[in-house]
Amino acid sequence: MRATLPGWLTRVLAGVVLTQAALFLARPVTSYRALALGADARAVGLITAAFALVPLVVAVPLGRASDRWRPGWLLTGGIALGAVACAQLGLAASLPGLALASAVLGLGHLALTLAGQSLIARQSGDPLHDRDFGLYAAAASAGQLIGPALAGIALSAAGRSLEDATTLGFVVAAGLMALAVPTSLGTDRLGRAGRPRDRGEGRPLRAWELIGARGVPAGMFASLAILATVDVLTAFLPVLGSQRGIPPAVVAGLLGLRAATSILSRLLIPWMVGRLGRIRLLAASAAGSALLTAALPLAGDIAVLGLLLAAAGFLLGIGQPLTMSMVVQAVPEGTRGTALAIRLTGNRFGQVATPAAAGLVAGAAGVSVAFFMLGGLLGLAAVAVVRR
Repeated sequence: MRATLPGWLTRVLAGVVLTQAALFLARPVTSYRALALGADARAVGLITAAFALVPLVVAVPLGRASDRWRPGWLLTGGIALGAVACAQLGLAASLPGLALASAVLGLGHLALTLAGQSLIARQSGDPLHDRDFGLYAAAASAGQLIGPALAGIALSAAGRSLEDATTLGFVVAAGLMALAVPTSLGTDRLGRAGRPRDRGEGRPLRAWELIGARGVPAGMFASLAILATVDVLTAFLPVLGSQRGIPPAVVAGLLGLRAATSILSRLLIPWMVGRLGRIRLLAASAAGSALLTAALPLAGDIAVLGLLLAAAGFLLGIGQPLTMSMVVQAVPEGTRGTALAIRLTGNRFGQVATPAAAGLVAGAAGVSVAFFMLGGLLGLAAVAVVRR
């Protein structure tokens, strides 16, 4: 293992912290803006699903582009689009406008996420994938820790209405995205001539051929389930907190606690993989987080809720970097950007279907049932990994 990180990776990690902070500031604030505009749990679920709707369609073409050209340009464009989307959220005065801005934010987030992961897949050697994807995910968790804290500050601004407070939150999110733009510059170490496909690997594999590679379907489903769970937790914990009289600042703190424990688990990934193996660790983390997520609405007080979220955050943090390594090492080098895009397409499908389903379930049977549904999804992911 290298003693120091290469400069391009340091830049990518710094950008991930800023963009994830912006995203996890904007996402819960979007839920509160929707509530201020008269939304119910069903509408919150649909607005959350809009975040993943456009990316669901364009992920694979973007992945092909990242395999053929420099991912750094995609990284810069995605961050800039994210800044525009956060400003658009701040101007939204209706639920359809909020959903549209959320969809634009989802597209920007897809581009910057795919570009960052493609850079690691291309420029880190296979023995370093678990470490570097773990660091990437840990940086994302650091941003996810900062974002909810900033959301709590914005939403608790004295003398402001809920609508004005959410506008402040969106302004801060747009500023964080803008600060991240310089970190994306100079991240490319490989030009067109250095692409793996230029070294004679033959025709590019079709998407269905990549999906059929051993380990890819299980990795995709596990990634989908884990990310959808984090997404629904971010959107629906404010709803659960509102029903139980938990102040927004406390809810933001609980979301930050979940992110903090995810940072810890991701930094420990090389150590845990060395002792348990990638597959066993991934299956165990999915099974454990299934039980903890289903138990969240059963928590009798805030302290118990915090403990459950802390433990769930630790286990949920393990899955994403491991599924990245699992997918990219199952396919030829020249198709890794496309394989990551297919994985992200699965993620976005989960981010469309799961919040929408959770919103419908919560609207019909109560918000607690949505958390039980997430537990079942994670349990299925654990089975899929074992049976890969």
